[in-house]
Amino acid sequence: MERIQEYISHLQGVLERLSLADVRQSIDLMMEIYQADRQIFVIGNGGSASTASHIANDLGKGASVPGVRRFRAISLTDNVATMTAWANDVSYDDVFVEQLKNLINPGDLVIGISASGNSENIIRAIRHAKAIGCKTIGWTGFGGGKLREIADVSVVVDSHDYGPVEDVHLILNHIHHAWIRRELAD
Repeated sequence: MERIQEYISHLQGVLERLSLADVRQSIDLMMEIYQADRQIFVIGNGGSASTASHIANDLGKGASVPGVRRFRAISLTDNVATMTAWANDVSYDDVFVEQLKNLINPGDLVIGISASGNSENIIRAIRHAKAIGCKTIGWTGFGGGKLREIADVSVVVDSHDYGPVEDVHLILNHIHHAWIRRELAD
């Protein structure tokens, strides 16, 4: 029982230290992109890939309000054939940037999720997005890494453990989803 309580206590502390101002900036930027009728691309590796899929699902379906224009959100982690083709033929470091080259337009948004903030494929994609005039959001942990430095908006989870960082990224998704759905319904 002690290990369970330790994990829960750590997670509670991480949530208490979360910058609500940064979370609000992330929501505001997503709403700005929505109001401009632009696309949102979400990327991540491992557990963050799962979160990227979850975000795209919650924006595309969960935030749908009858009679209101919908979000256009795409997770670039969901097409295994495309990802492995780029990884095999070019480099895993380019699996997201190469997909973006086919899909992204200036003014779109890329959300990069990386617990360490240093995943090279995420960094390359964010740099590419910024270079062509897109907005970027980084959700990180472990102090933020390179992603914190280069993203337009960063939300850094104050933990050096993958589990709590990934837990909070899912909570961030649900905070965004709840806020956006209510905003669209009002």
